[in-house]
Amino acid sequence: MHTIAYDDHSYSIDGKRLYVWSGEFHYWRLPSPAAWRDVLQKMKAGGFNATSIYFDWGFHSPARGQYDFTGIRDVDRLLDMAAEVGIYVIARPGPYINAETDGGGFPGWLSTQKGHARSTAPDYLAAADEWLSRIDPLIARHQLTDGRGTVIAYQVENELYTDTPDGHAYIRHLAAKAKADGITVPLLGNHKGVFTRELDIDGYDRYPQEFDCSHPDVWSPLPDMAFAHNKGEPLYLPEFQGGAFDPWGGVGYDKCRQLTNGDFEKAAYENNIASGSTMQNFYMVHGGTSWGYLAAPGQVYSSYDYGAPISEDRRLTEKYLVDKRLGYMVQAVAPLTETDAVGDRTTGAVLERVRRNPATGTVFTVVRHKDVNDKSTDSVRIALGAHRDVPVVIAGRDSKLLVSDYAMDHQRLEYSTSEIMTHGVFGDGGRQDIALLYGRRGQAGRTVLRYAARPRVTVLAGDVQQRWADGTLRLDYTHRGLAKVLVEPPGGGTPLLLLLADDAAADTFWRQNTARGPVLVRGPELVRTAGYEGGELRLTGDTDRATAIEVFDGGRATSVTWNGRAVNGGANGGRLPGPAPVVLPALTGWRFSRDTPEARPAYDDSGWRTAAAGAPAADNNGFHAGSVWYRGHFTGDATGVKLAATTGKAGEWLVWLNGRFLGDTRDKSRTFSFPAGAVRRGADNVLSVLTVNMGHNMDFRSNDSHKEPRGLTSAALQGSARALTWRVQGGRPDPVRGPLNAGGLHGERQGFHLPAYDASRWPSVALPHPDRTPGVSWYRTSLTLALPARQDVPLSLVVARERSRHYRALIYVNGWMIGQYVSDLGPQQAFPVPSGLLRTDGRNEVAVAVINADARTGGLGRVTLRATGNFATP
Repeated sequence: MHTIAYDDHSYSIDGKRLYVWSGEFHYWRLPSPAAWRDVLQKMKAGGFNATSIYFDWGFHSPARGQYDFTGIRDVDRLLDMAAEVGIYVIARPGPYINAETDGGGFPGWLSTQKGHARSTAPDYLAAADEWLSRIDPLIARHQLTDGRGTVIAYQVENELYTDTPDGHAYIRHLAAKAKADGITVPLLGNHKGVFTRELDIDGYDRYPQEFDCSHPDVWSPLPDMAFAHNKGEPLYLPEFQGGAFDPWGGVGYDKCRQLTNGDFEKAAYENNIASGSTMQNFYMVHGGTSWGYLAAPGQVYSSYDYGAPISEDRRLTEKYLVDKRLGYMVQAVAPLTETDAVGDRTTGAVLERVRRNPATGTVFTVVRHKDVNDKSTDSVRIALGAHRDVPVVIAGRDSKLLVSDYAMDHQRLEYSTSEIMTHGVFGDGGRQDIALLYGRRGQAGRTVLRYAARPRVTVLAGDVQQRWADGTLRLDYTHRGLAKVLVEPPGGGTPLLLLLADDAAADTFWRQNTARGPVLVRGPELVRTAGYEGGELRLTGDTDRATAIEVFDGGRATSVTWNGRAVNGGANGGRLPGPAPVVLPALTGWRFSRDTPEARPAYDDSGWRTAAAGAPAADNNGFHAGSVWYRGHFTGDATGVKLAATTGKAGEWLVWLNGRFLGDTRDKSRTFSFPAGAVRRGADNVLSVLTVNMGHNMDFRSNDSHKEPRGLTSAALQGSARALTWRVQGGRPDPVRGPLNAGGLHGERQGFHLPAYDASRWPSVALPHPDRTPGVSWYRTSLTLALPARQDVPLSLVVARERSRHYRALIYVNGWMIGQYVSDLGPQQAFPVPSGLLRTDGRNEVAVAVINADARTGGLGRVTLRATGNFATP
């Protein structure tokens, strides 16, 4: 059993203050439980002590009363993993989650309800309670308060700003429901303080750069979030910008990562610290993939990379390294959890924001240019706590969080113009303090320590000048690589190993906290875990090449193993092997089949669902994801038809009359004229319509926008008063992959995309393969891999970009739709294959459904397989 409390300053667990340094992660955008552990370990190793997780109602519920919590939906397993990794969880089960996902997390079947969603409408509340009755007990089983897991908070709803009697009644209902379901951790919100009476802590989201990545070199001002501090609560930022989403036709996530790069993160997150925040969650830390039809059409395409610190294919970026430096710092420097504002001051173009811990007197000073777009270099003299006239250099968008008047383990840090990355007491019996400080390469640094008498100083590496005066030891140096200084106080005091690094050198360090104390490891691409067995230090992690490893643990270890193998070189380190090279096969041997039988007039649609008069939309007929076919029957003469359909941004629809292609459109309505002789007088005529639906809108403004219909919405013959009788066919939920993996194309209904399908009788083609036949065609090939064991090789399928062509491709790997490519919209060309979907030592099946929309420029372009990394792993 554990206790959780909070006050004006911070969260506390078992009476110990906690700086919550959290990152957002969506398990449902990574359909591989093994990869969940990979991401959680990377987050923990990268300085995050918590992860915030949305639970997507629609991902678990294909129909009213049906729920799936197995396989890739096994949240019990996910939360067990979080506990095993040792990372806290902020659970966010909605019911509404937004998240740029289909319906904002609402299941498709909810879109046909009459009652207003996100309100006290009885039909909506009954459905929401049904979901919460399933997900809440799973979360409750993993609460820290019960001693059975690491869930430390529960968020009620999401970004709801309905400050009305009904809005408050709705939140009260959800809060009461959570408690009735066994939730005992604090109830949080991200509702801008609207529901402070109903919730324990109601925080404030902020995305200062918003979501336009087209000008990545221009920043918007950084906000002072102190205005969002509610009395009696810590300043909680439930979603602070960790990247940005990119829409269809956008500029790509490389630009979003540039906009929100490490410089932005460092300046913005330190600015939040200067505003007093002790609970920061960054959205996203790993975005993942909106595979199948998970994406909300108005916001994102298949990739949800988000420009995040951990890329879509789980690689670590420079943003991750900045987060690591800051995450290690906020967990090591305990006085940061209880500070009061001293004030802001400006020296020329440089802004100083100062806070002080009232109990310890520790002072924190954030220094940066006032203008976030100022790229000049300024040398200024500032005050750090009680210390005046301290020289500091601010170059461009650099930000520094400087600590002064600090009891740093057994040492007294007067001040430093280097930033603290981490520190601690190392070795059995607390035999040594180690502190890792860092600064920009080439900039001068100064660290001043106070002792009762002059200590012995030994420079072990680098160029460091020392000066002793008035009870202080002043060390001056230039940040260049790694300098090491051993400071031994007189009289048997605890020695200090001071590591003075530039940014790049600091990024090579990893901290792991074991049952016997902390360990610092320098060198590998990633250190996942650490533990001792007697005198043996057992490390696991990744390397991307052969590299040196150096261990700092205060002399505790007598030997070291890496991924189960002894490290030659002794207890202090040695050499680690890199990954074996990888050779990937070419994608050849393609098979091809045209597949638009629904457009033929003789096609038998008698088994299809007959649409109710005036209600042909897909959701009204039980089809909630992907493409939907309509066949409208009429007799008599007509000159044309006026059709209306909504397919979502980047969706489109294609129309045939008696097998003759009339055209396609992305508009919401269009009148199609019938060619002369196309209508068969006195006989059955068939109007075939394929709507390529792109998912449901979100309901961000709580206006039921998720209920906008998908598919055909109205039809009227021109030149005839006769009505059309519509039959409708969509997709069926996949029992393994779920309701959002595939739609209602004929090939999807017949399993052309599934690995067991036999396409050997299809004719062979080579790519690129131009095709002017409108409608649907399928391409399949096999891919045999023989990747080395214990290596992680992220792979992507890449479609050659041809803006002049007008087709879309639904890309399946072993039955999983990993993405949708639209040639004339883009920007996505590379489609990462989520870990766990590929057989890395065996045969894989690739299937691509191509929808040729204009009868001129269709067919599939060149497709290649690309490795984006190669890592030796445990």
